[in-house]
Amino acid sequence: MRHARARTCGQISSLALGLCLLLLAGCSGVDSSKAPSPEAASIVWPAPPEPPRIAYSRVVSRPADLGIKRSGLTRFGQWLTGSDKGNEPFIKPFGIAFDEKDNLCLTDTGANVVCFYDREKRKWHRWEKAGKVKFSSPVAVARRNGIFYVADSGLASIIAFDDAGKLRFAFTNQLQRPSGVAISTNEVFVADSQRHKVVVFDLFGTFLREFGNRGTGEGEFNFPTHLCVDRAGHIVVTDSMNARVQVFDAAGHFQGQLGALGDSSGQFSRPKGAATDNLAHVYVIDAMFDNVQIFDKKGVFLLNFGQGGTQAGEFWLPNGIAINQANEIFVTDSYNRRIQVFKYIGPS
Repeated sequence: MRHARARTCGQISSLALGLCLLLLAGCSGVDSSKAPSPEAASIVWPAPPEPPRIAYSRVVSRPADLGIKRSGLTRFGQWLTGSDKGNEPFIKPFGIAFDEKDNLCLTDTGANVVCFYDREKRKWHRWEKAGKVKFSSPVAVARRNGIFYVADSGLASIIAFDDAGKLRFAFTNQLQRPSGVAISTNEVFVADSQRHKVVVFDLFGTFLREFGNRGTGEGEFNFPTHLCVDRAGHIVVTDSMNARVQVFDAAGHFQGQLGALGDSSGQFSRPKGAATDNLAHVYVIDAMFDNVQIFDKKGVFLLNFGQGGTQAGEFWLPNGIAINQANEIFVTDSYNRRIQVFKYIGPS
């Protein structure tokens, strides 16, 4: 009996010690982000002796890697139950974007969820549905004025909901397979890969106009998949099966083209996500080459970074890309189940 009591007291003491340690660790309210290893911290493109322009920063495989707040009691409760709810690892991070306040929006098509990182509050939110509408295949996301706009290719619609997860509205008009979404001023631009068009709505889902047809000429598409809006209001569209990126003004008038089919620098095999930085550079993911190619605003190729693999700075079928106001580059490395973060450090 004395031995049994001793073991029980020892278990209680260990439990109390664990509680104290977790509460102390939670006093700051912030989980530490993953710091790059010394080797990873020195990864830059182009390689020395050329002056570096892109530097590897870190990897994000779950919300805690962003520095989310979790109280000591929450962490203790999760330790007791073995649950890690609210800090689930990514399964297949896919669509990514920043809102006007530089908050991170993400879709995970492996879990069919939409996620949001509130940068100021350091809080992570995760939704499997909006109202009673369960996400089927959320492939892209944008956010404006507290409203999320999710392109769900499985539901053939744009789902709009608020921070509380309340469904505001859904629009399907003129849509068959929405694959990309972006917002410019008060308009929502949607790439529809099935209809080979870009469809434009207002912020309340009212159809305004569309542009593009299937083909290989200027202003024509062959399965467009992604789009973004640059600082000047141009619409940058990934024309995937034509192995190029096209640029339009807001009215849909063709302005120029980046890249063409091929396997050399400045050429594409399967272009996916596109984004622009504060310096008017255009970044385009090529999922087949497992890299990111960078062009200037005139469409001149500058450099690429990344290659196939699982190590830092390597990709396995990357898909989405978004760039924040500090010119940090977030890439959804989909089949490696992570987001990789880079930084533009080149000349302005």
